[in-house]
Amino acid sequence: MGKTLNIAVLAGDGIGPEIIEQALKVTKAVCNKFGHELKYKKALTGACAIDAVGDPYPEETHQLCMESDAVLFGAIGDPKYDNDPTAKVRPEQGLLRMRKQLGLYANLRPVETFESLLHKSPLRKDLVEGANFMCIRELTGGIYFGEKGREDNGNTAFDNCVYTREEIERILKLGFEYAMERNKKLTIVDKANVLETSRLWRQIGQEMAPKYPEVETEFMFVDNAAMRIIQWPKSFDVMVTENMFGDILTDEASVITGSLGLLPSASIGLHTSVFEPIHGSYPQAAGKNIANPIATVLSAAMMFEYAFDMKEEGALIREAVTQSMEKGIVTEDISKENPHSTSEVGDWLVDYISSK
Repeated sequence: MGKTLNIAVLAGDGIGPEIIEQALKVTKAVCNKFGHELKYKKALTGACAIDAVGDPYPEETHQLCMESDAVLFGAIGDPKYDNDPTAKVRPEQGLLRMRKQLGLYANLRPVETFESLLHKSPLRKDLVEGANFMCIRELTGGIYFGEKGREDNGNTAFDNCVYTREEIERILKLGFEYAMERNKKLTIVDKANVLETSRLWRQIGQEMAPKYPEVETEFMFVDNAAMRIIQWPKSFDVMVTENMFGDILTDEASVITGSLGLLPSASIGLHTSVFEPIHGSYPQAAGKNIANPIATVLSAAMMFEYAFDMKEEGALIREAVTQSMEKGIVTEDISKENPHSTSEVGDWLVDYISSK
């Protein structure tokens, strides 16, 4: 029996609209294939929303997200705000507010390698071949949300890092559950030799580990983890960490696969989950039909799997993506010799899915 999928589509800025269009095409093709009904509505967020209504995450966008089963999200950011440190309203504030208001406490980023792209990785082939791990980053606490300010006539600045037991237990529970579904290994990343918040993370991790006896739990300092991602990426299965460390480590992990344009993410939480590529809005490429849509298409695959529990649908999208890579149907960031446009890649994926 087919289901009805209600999704909110937030294209955002820069290349957002172009890559979202491809992910939507693929989503429609999968729904047709499996007999699901797709209902979607578009809404403004980011710089385009500031330009239109003065707010990067307008109330009506939030209402739509709350009423939907999932949110497919493009990218936000615009150079006119990046280059103006005095701007009071910024596109990124919309993203932080969306995470907060939707209760998105966990960002899931799978780090996977594609056989046909191993030569693109900055690491040796034997190090990255077969690397496949999940980074889970806490999204609502820590230094990004702590009290911040200036003292001493603006010459001293502070950012407080605060975590509660509830926030840590919630994200670690998710980490253990994912480890149980994968290869039963969990790495909890912290800086417990220096930071009090990290000591609380480690304490709670040690309390929870015995409840998951099948999972091999290891604790690792963030500097060691940063080194190990490069030295031995295959040693990780599920990695869970606090907000800022997660922000940095997931970006580091993302480049070992060879292209930022390939990696999806899911932000899950109390209300509606959000599925988005990990890359930014890449304004230089906006409107040129050259951006890589694969990360957004794979985010749609994650949406099928995590928001709707449709594993087969997600698997078909992944298969189509792998085939497109192997056949060289890729954008210019992957192949300078014979690049395809954003929409050509999307059309190829749709044809593959439809003809299966």
